[in-house]
Amino acid sequence: MSLIEKLSERLKRHPKRVVFPEGDDPRILQAARLFASRKLGIPILLGERTRIKEHAARLDINLENMRLIDPLRNDELELFTQKFQGLLRFKDLGLKEAQEYLSDNNYFAAMMLATGNADALVAGATLRASSALRPLFQIIPLQSNVASASSMLIMEVADKRYGIDGTLFLADCGVIPDPNEDQLGDIAMITARLASHLTGVRPKVAMLSYTTKSTRSMLPITSKMKSATALAKQKFEKYYIEADVDGEMQVDAALDPHTAQQKKIEGSVAGKANVLIFPDLSSGNNAAKMMQILGGARTYGQILTGMKKPAAEISRGASAHDIFGTTVIVAAQAVDKNFLYVIHPDD
Repeated sequence: MSLIEKLSERLKRHPKRVVFPEGDDPRILQAARLFASRKLGIPILLGERTRIKEHAARLDINLENMRLIDPLRNDELELFTQKFQGLLRFKDLGLKEAQEYLSDNNYFAAMMLATGNADALVAGATLRASSALRPLFQIIPLQSNVASASSMLIMEVADKRYGIDGTLFLADCGVIPDPNEDQLGDIAMITARLASHLTGVRPKVAMLSYTTKSTRSMLPITSKMKSATALAKQKFEKYYIEADVDGEMQVDAALDPHTAQQKKIEGSVAGKANVLIFPDLSSGNNAAKMMQILGGARTYGQILTGMKKPAAEISRGASAHDIFGTTVIVAAQAVDKNFLYVIHPDD
């Protein structure tokens, strides 16, 4: 059974509401229909109701058990406007300016998520990443022990020997261009925690570099990953995260037991990694796209991490199947909110 199938079983017992700012997009409509028909929860489609219905009719999609909301004609607009003006970032906005923000489906969706009118959010089908991410970063607060939001991709490969029965967790592939050591420690911590929650399997986290346990290279990227590995270990211990972490190491040593043996890399992560932490956005994003195009890997995400609400920013090239899988993942995060956060030992 795949990860998406397992999480779907969880959602059948605990269905959730997922809001889609781009409610008239054909792929969103198809993914939402699948989510609703499998009784995983209620899709909330934002947009002009007539337009959504026209697109659904053209695709022969039944809108039963879905909510259609036009932000400009919604009863919650006045309440959302007041709450929006109450946010520190927007406290100086007048009524008209605040309503202009909320006329944007992405801001309205983020407010639905923030106020508990939706359990999770999926955006980005037709937008540049910055346009989909900005409202979320401005409205949804960070977890108390995290300095920066980041992201995670979940990839399923055909060869079940890799990762967790073919499932790998990659971070950060979508948000922080050049994370520093502390940010990488946070990314490792958050990704491991979420991987454990979604799979029930102990995470094995590889901090990646172009070197493996180098004793000679003093280039900044090598030293950054060495320091990040040490910081990640400290954070895992401090926040009681049951996971293994090692680095710096090349991806072949992280994933392939034979290569790890040849390079004389020992430990619980070498050759068995299921969580891959990249040194920067360029390496992570390009590695993921190569896996998708050349290896045929199924890709879900970007799953946004480090925030107090579950959300995803999908690629404009995502298929309806990719969007459905991503929707299942963020909805499953909302089943038990305790697993979303890294609890401080003093809390």
